[in-house]
Amino acid sequence: MNVKEQIENLRSQVKYHNEKYYDLDQQEITDYEYDQLSNELKKLEAQYPEINSSDSPTKKVGGAVKRELRKVRHDVPVISLQDAFTKDEIYAFVEKVKSQIPNPKFVVELKIDGLSVLIRYREGKLVEGITRGNGEEGESVYENLLEIKSIPETIPTALPYVEVRGEVYMSNEAFEKIMQNQQEIGGKTYKTARNLAAGSLRQLDPYIVRERNLDIFVFNLEISEGREFASHAESFEWLNSLGFPVVPDYEICSNADEVWESISAIGEKRWKLPFGIDGAVVKVDNLDDRRVLGSTSKVPRWAIAFKYPPEQKETVVEDIKVQVGRTGRLAPLAILTPVKLAGTTVSKASLHNQDYIDAKDIRIGDTVVIQKAGDIIPEVIRSVPEKRPTNAIKYMIPDTCPICNSPTVRDDNGADTRCGGNECLAQLIRGITYFASKVAMDIEGFGPSSVDSLMSEGYIKNIADIYHLKEYRDVLIEKGIVGREKSVDNLLNAIDKSKENDLDQLITGFGIKNVGKQTARALTSNFADIDEINNATYDQLIMLPDFGETVANSVLNFFSLNSTGALIDKLKKAGVNTKSKVSDKSKDDRFTGKTFVITGTLPNLKRDEAARLIQMHGGKVSGSVSKKTSFVLAGEEAGSKLTKAEDLGVKIIDEEEFNKMVQ
Repeated sequence: MNVKEQIENLRSQVKYHNEKYYDLDQQEITDYEYDQLSNELKKLEAQYPEINSSDSPTKKVGGAVKRELRKVRHDVPVISLQDAFTKDEIYAFVEKVKSQIPNPKFVVELKIDGLSVLIRYREGKLVEGITRGNGEEGESVYENLLEIKSIPETIPTALPYVEVRGEVYMSNEAFEKIMQNQQEIGGKTYKTARNLAAGSLRQLDPYIVRERNLDIFVFNLEISEGREFASHAESFEWLNSLGFPVVPDYEICSNADEVWESISAIGEKRWKLPFGIDGAVVKVDNLDDRRVLGSTSKVPRWAIAFKYPPEQKETVVEDIKVQVGRTGRLAPLAILTPVKLAGTTVSKASLHNQDYIDAKDIRIGDTVVIQKAGDIIPEVIRSVPEKRPTNAIKYMIPDTCPICNSPTVRDDNGADTRCGGNECLAQLIRGITYFASKVAMDIEGFGPSSVDSLMSEGYIKNIADIYHLKEYRDVLIEKGIVGREKSVDNLLNAIDKSKENDLDQLITGFGIKNVGKQTARALTSNFADIDEINNATYDQLIMLPDFGETVANSVLNFFSLNSTGALIDKLKKAGVNTKSKVSDKSKDDRFTGKTFVITGTLPNLKRDEAARLIQMHGGKVSGSVSKKTSFVLAGEEAGSKLTKAEDLGVKIIDEEEFNKMVQ
């Protein structure tokens, strides 16, 4: 991979994780891992300025703004902090400040892991609350902030205008209670308390905020018209006197040694805190000194955030077991001596496949080093051979399935081992769960526990049986298999609603090996219905976008099975849609060789609908604007992509013009 490709790959990854974190509240990796990606991108962009781009995520703060909530401009731009990962970087920061400021003081405080908000007061009354958004503009969450008990609605001050900045968070205890309840009812689960707190605060229903017991720590006084302060610590004392919960246990330090000692102390206690943190913040205390130091366009020169590396601990592999996935894949799982890691007790960790076990030489009885990938998922980093007992046992994935005793088969040119049986219960349960998941048919409330219960009771044996559950409504309510009357009716309504889904969701739900959502869309953009897909030839499939030999053969093999034909017949009889809503038999491939970028909110078409129309007519859809872009299809709030298109001279079209091109 050359440097340009490496930079583009990093930009793509950073943009993806920005959207997950800021816009969707679905953080997938740790801040530490994200910062490693971002810093690598910054270094490469600095080394190769000729590859720089105004559209790079390093040129922006935060994420895009959701359109469902009212937008509000910030009085003061909300910029990020410079990150540090080593002791040397902290010492360098302190020394740089000391070279410009005589005898500076520093405040070291916890970096709360939540959603940043700006809260405005006029004449002592709470009048507005805004999320960080993109740094220039955020979303109004005023009504939701009123439901957070620790935020005062009035403050004892006659100042005309006060603005404070804080971090809305959820305590570990509240998070665990909600997750336990969500699992019991088969509802949506979140990976972290931060994700749930952010998702809750941005709901349109304030009742959800009240129900989920969100809290806040204020960490900065942004504006105080009519009153000035000499230091950050002094402003903290004033905010505390007004009734604001300020960040606890902050310390004032005079030199680099004291700063590092404070950072280290926070690191030692971070997993014992009743709430999550994602680092420590070092700030120059004197506010006049801050003005002297100033800021760059992206970060203040008077503050830095230290990010802790993932916590690692040793434990013992007591046993290795295998689980069978929806595609029949046998996934080895290490059973560990329970150990407290990153705030929770860990007793299991995935070992992925036989190659992974062999490469790390992991044996039953071994002492191993573990950490949480993304501070979430436990993983084994390495074994410790010098602590290996004499009776340690090498592990091999079994040659028969532990569920149905069918022979197992190693993938051709792959690392995975799979069950060769067609009636394996474990595969069926996970296959039906995937079919109902959001990525496929999106049947709300039909989670793993409901699928397991209904299969165990014999009400469903395959995905077609889902659409006959309404025949057992009264029995299901009586037995309470998936909950009480309301839960049963909600599930049955969600199942009925899913019948109208587009064909690509059904194809995705089948769980065909090597066929995901994009591949399913390619199929349904080029074939009118499931029968045409069923009758497609290799030559037809291999010509589709992103189709290779492996994918084409996977589709052919799936539709050649007698069981697939029987399943499709049952789904048709149940009223499930099997026709493509975007396929056009009269298409003329007029967009062949053309690349589109879709940006903003279109008046009528959804983005994925527009993308399907483009792909159906032979065109490609890209996520970023470049000189190779043929058209930018722009709607309202188009943003930076529209600006870049104008700079590059790329033709910009609206939905009306696009429809004319299609028609």
